[in-house]
Amino acid sequence: MFRSLNKEIDKTPLEDWIARKIGLKAGELTQEALDTYQLAQIRKTIAWAKEKSSFYRERFCAVEPESITDFSLFSKLPFTFPRDIRHNPQRLVCTGQKDIARIVTLKSSGTTGQPKRIFFTPEDQQLTIDFFDTGMRNLVGPGDRVLILLPWRQPGSVGDLLKTGLEGLGAKAILFGPVSDAEEAVKIALQSKANSMVGIPTHVLAMARSKNGKLLSGRLKSVLLSTDYVPRSICIALENIWGCKVFNHYGMTEMGLGGGVQCPALAGYHLREADLYFEIIDPESGQVLDEGETGEIVFTTLTRVGMPLIRYRTGDLSRFIPGKCPCGTVLRSMEVVRSRIAGQIKLQNHSLSIAELDEVLFLFDEVVNYQVRIDRDSGMDCLYIDIKMSENTLVSKDKDFKDRICRALRCIPAIQNEFPLSKQIVIINSGNSVPFSTGTGKRSIIDNRFNND
Repeated sequence: MFRSLNKEIDKTPLEDWIARKIGLKAGELTQEALDTYQLAQIRKTIAWAKEKSSFYRERFCAVEPESITDFSLFSKLPFTFPRDIRHNPQRLVCTGQKDIARIVTLKSSGTTGQPKRIFFTPEDQQLTIDFFDTGMRNLVGPGDRVLILLPWRQPGSVGDLLKTGLEGLGAKAILFGPVSDAEEAVKIALQSKANSMVGIPTHVLAMARSKNGKLLSGRLKSVLLSTDYVPRSICIALENIWGCKVFNHYGMTEMGLGGGVQCPALAGYHLREADLYFEIIDPESGQVLDEGETGEIVFTTLTRVGMPLIRYRTGDLSRFIPGKCPCGTVLRSMEVVRSRIAGQIKLQNHSLSIAELDEVLFLFDEVVNYQVRIDRDSGMDCLYIDIKMSENTLVSKDKDFKDRICRALRCIPAIQNEFPLSKQIVIINSGNSVPFSTGTGKRSIIDNRFNND
């Protein structure tokens, strides 16, 4: 279950940080104390939202905050959905516009959907900075040099807040941004003497598999992958090429960017539980699931002022890992998120997800990214995969590459059964010319079948 490169594992620094945030001393945190704190904060959040937000005033009109005396009662409250934010985000805002420091606009994954707008006060952003400061202590310490491969130019952006958090722990932040030129990113990493980096999984993989990527071997102590789902195959590739530890971070803008991060045990995420309360629910019934059962992640903000969210449905799939983390913390561990409910493409008798494709395609040394779509062609479903190759690959000399890809894809039951004919799988090799996005959006399978009918 656990993937660790260390025999002796340091306890996550989040535990003592959370203890201090809830009024305890380091080493005093217990699950009972955390439960008591979270229930009190849930009641405060409901009261604040009912008073200040027209949306929650209407949604919780029959709810008395003081009546929420346990988590089972809380689980009976209605959910907040992404569509609620899209429809009228201002109704969820609990402060005046003068108190808002940053508004983040999230475009819909569809072509015509309304964007989501998330509002943050300076105090909300400081909470994120504090989490980044503490969470990054799993990877780096004073004097370390961290290359930031995330957006940073806008004040309050994820890279900007991460820079401030790193400075708080005494590390040096080297701002670069999302990677569009892997060789240039490697060059800057070498010139700046970076010994850690934070970036998007496929961007960091492109650096490692670039012509000079191996020059970073032995120079990096840690890598943190964020913003998109992190395939095991990418973690393994980076560990093998660079010999460093590879950590996962979980978060989304609605959470305030930071949600959880792995400890040195490299198992599940330890969560930001003083600021967020997490549940795992059955996506169909909405019922809270027991520990160990996989379902949809739902979170409630506990300390946010500008735009609190109560029982917000993320669409992400995960579970709480039973048992204690090898690091020894009392905090829960959430399994690394691999996919979204919306990312499951339903075929005739199977479903196909981007996570299944990731674990096959990124095992090939030549692959650094890909785009995938399903089209309807001549009465048949066809799978088109556009491969972005590493800058270090001579494609013309590898004539059987497409055949090797197709054979490997056949190990996925959905592909073997739903695309049985060789002509139903089309591998497009666009070399280095494919204009893959340098943004932070999550990758997905594009389903064009119904558009072509």
